Amino acid sequence: MRSERHLHIISFNVPYPADYGGVIDVFYKLKAIAEQGILIHLHCYQYGRPESKVLDKLCHKVYYYKRKIYKDPFFTRQPYIVATRNTPEILENLLKDNYPILFEGLHCCHYLVHASLANRMKIVRMHNIEHIYYRSLARIEKNIFKKYFFYAEAERLKTFEQALSHASLIAAISPDDQRYLRKKFDKVSYLPVFHAHEKVNIVPGMGEFALYHGNLGVGENNEAALYLVKEVFKNSSYPLIIAGMNPSKELKRMVEDSPSINLLSKAGTSEINALIQTAHINILPTFQSTGMKLKLINVLFQGRHCIVNDKMVHNTGLEDMCHIANSPEDMRQMIVGLKNVAFTQDEIETRAAYLGKHYDNHENALRFLGQVFSAKLV
Repeated sequence: MRSERHLHIISFNVPYPADYGGVIDVFYKLKAIAEQGILIHLHCYQYGRPESKVLDKLCHKVYYYKRKIYKDPFFTRQPYIVATRNTPEILENLLKDNYPILFEGLHCCHYLVHASLANRMKIVRMHNIEHIYYRSLARIEKNIFKKYFFYAEAERLKTFEQALSHASLIAAISPDDQRYLRKKFDKVSYLPVFHAHEKVNIVPGMGEFALYHGNLGVGENNEAALYLVKEVFKNSSYPLIIAGMNPSKELKRMVEDSPSINLLSKAGTSEINALIQTAHINILPTFQSTGMKLKLINVLFQGRHCIVNDKMVHNTGLEDMCHIANSPEDMRQMIVGLKNVAFTQDEIETRAAYLGKHYDNHENALRFLGQVFSAKLV
């Protein structure tokens, strides 16, 4: 009989429902680990999301901590996203045993450097190179106060990144992030993103529109949507649907002036998944290249033709499953070339073979646990 194995997981947010980028990776990783019989002690920083009975069923124990909110985001030298997750109770709970600890993101790493945890197995899952990400947010932000905050936060995150030297293992979410982190730290591995799919679910044949989806309240998604409206689909007769919550006033105004573009600002997860499947083309430009875009994995498991730019797929291994275009003109020509081209069963099987090999949650969880517990789980 195999002895019990326990793992602490510290999550930057309550990871259920798994309805946006970061928590999708946290939840489906947690689920895959629990399915291997690991007893999970989940620690959640809570702000705006309720406690979850789903998590109670998956985990051995779930702790909730209220995330601090400070009126002055510049009061500390620590990054705001770290300082607001500084809760003494979490350290008390971690010190009740000697189990390994998985810190989900730099956000949760306040206690990574604490002397009382010096001899613990500590793994940090890096969802992004955070200072690069925050600098990109600053670049596209129009509100002067927010722009200044993002630039300041980027500098603080760049300094705080050195805390990763206290990790026993760093699990990068993309090959590019792994290369960046290996230049600075030891024991960096690549752990592919975890997701909701057990197999591809693509409908062969034709669709009648292109789709862009994402949380439009996130600056980089709003920027990508505006780019498509202004630069790619302007004066185009080919239909584009933009689906996502919290669109900006500028995006709403631009769509109103574009008869072939439809904005669905109240589409939930199930409706967006249905749109991904029925679209003829999923189009996903990005202007920020760190991390791994969950929306791309979601599309490749469910959607037909996928048009991206280099920054979406650079060094991911997913390049051959996408059509790459880096200018508005190239994207327009790509749409014209694909709009009457059916997606075939052979293409579906090619996707299934690659994604099944590289993005199988079960296999990736086993490999990860082998690193954590220094013994392959079978």
